[in-house]
Formats: sequence, structure tokens, C-alpha cells
Amino acid sequence: MGLFSSSTKQVPPIQDLPQHVAVIMDGNGRWAKKRFLPRVAGHQRGLESVRALVKACVRLDIQYLTLFAFSSENWRRPPEEVTFLMSLFLEALDREVRKLHEANVILKLIGDRSSFNPTLQQKMLEAEQQTAGNTGLTLTIAVNYGGRWDVVHAFNQLLKDKGAVTEVTESDLTPYLSMPYAPEPDLFIRTGGETRISNFLLWQLAYTELYFTPTLWPDFDDAAFEAALTSYQQRERRFGRTSEQLSTDSGTS
Repeated sequence: MGLFSSSTKQVPPIQDLPQHVAVIMDGNGRWAKKRFLPRVAGHQRGLESVRALVKACVRLDIQYLTLFAFSSENWRRPPEEVTFLMSLFLEALDREVRKLHEANVILKLIGDRSSFNPTLQQKMLEAEQQTAGNTGLTLTIAVNYGGRWDVVHAFNQLLKDKGAVTEVTESDLTPYLSMPYAPEPDLFIRTGGETRISNFLLWQLAYTELYFTPTLWPDFDDAAFEAALTSYQQRERRFGRTSEQLSTDSGTS
């Protein structure tokens, strides 16, 4: 996969369906609480929504799907919930990677892996290696990820490679960011009713269409995804241009 240009430098292709969808999967705990279940039950149910969304993206030929599974701030949650999330992630890697591979899905994992135990780090590496040769949907899972961490980490890696520099351009930094293999997201979805991006893909979301829904993640089904796609199709993506310019461009295409 080659590097993609920044949307602040070039206007990306505009299509009826997004090429790249990014999702904050919020509301698992509240879904469980409404049903008088432990919070962990919501996380387990949320895995079903992940499977359904992956299948929908494959069916619709959406090329990239990025899911925010665990933020760098989520370590602040109750210790028992963090422990469960780590074990659930390990189980999911064991159970789901074979299915992803059979579906020709490429799995990538972004974020700071240094906080995870060696067993989980090795499983993550093996999962990526197993699916690396596939050619279908690229599914990226962000774990122990933060948008500010991404930019700082990229800059530090650039300094290690280039030494002392007096000036850095977007093109210099892009290869060191967590997702140089993917175009910037066209559509961002956050479930659960919150209307913020919570330190997710801060660099990459510069020109992304934002969609917020009160639907809790375990209830996010094909119909909810279709509603998000319909909203996206009603947006006017100008990338700094005027509406008149868009009309002229479409009239000459």
C-alpha cells in the first residue's frame, strides 16, 4: 500500500459511499446498565456489532474501516473492567482472526503496544502477519491509541531518522503517523449520544464528515449504518472550495 496525500494538500476523490469509515463504539456500558447487566456484558454484545459492521463494509465494498476499541485514556476505568477488556481483546484475536483471514480482510492494529503484556503483543503481531497478504477490506483496530500520542510519536520517530531538523512539512510527517497506508476517513461515526471525537485520529479527521447517533453501540445494526451512510450522501464535501465550484466541476465531469 502506498502513502496517501493529506486532504489539506489535495482534494480526495468524492464518491457516493465513503472509502474509509472510522467509528467510536460508545455505549456498551450503558446498554448493559439499562438491562441490569454488568458493564462487561455490553462489551461482549458489542462484538456482535463489530462483526455485523465488518460484513456490511465488505458487502458494500468500503475499503477501510477503523474502530476505536481502547483509548489511552481508558486505563482510567475501573481496574476490573480494564482487565476484562484486555482478556476480551485477546479472546477476539484468537477467535476472529481466522474468520477475517478467510474473508480476505487485512487486520492492522495501531496504538502504543508497550503497555500490553508480552502474550498480547505477540498475538497482535501474529494476527497482522496472518492477514497481511489479503486484498480486501483493511480493518484497523485502535488500542491504547490517542490522537495526540500519534502526532507526538510520529514526530519523535522522524527526529530519530532525520536527526536535528529546523522545519517539518506534512509530507515529512505523514509516513510516521499510525495510518499512512489508508486515506483519511470520509465518514466518522460515534454511537452512544456523545458529540465529541475524544482524542481519536486528530490529524486524520481534519476534513472528515462527522455523524453522531444516540444509538448505543450494541444496538448499531445494518439499519443504523444505512442511516449514517444516507447522512453522508447528503453532505456537500467542499474541501475549501465554494458550492459554485462544485457545481461547475460536476457539470464538466
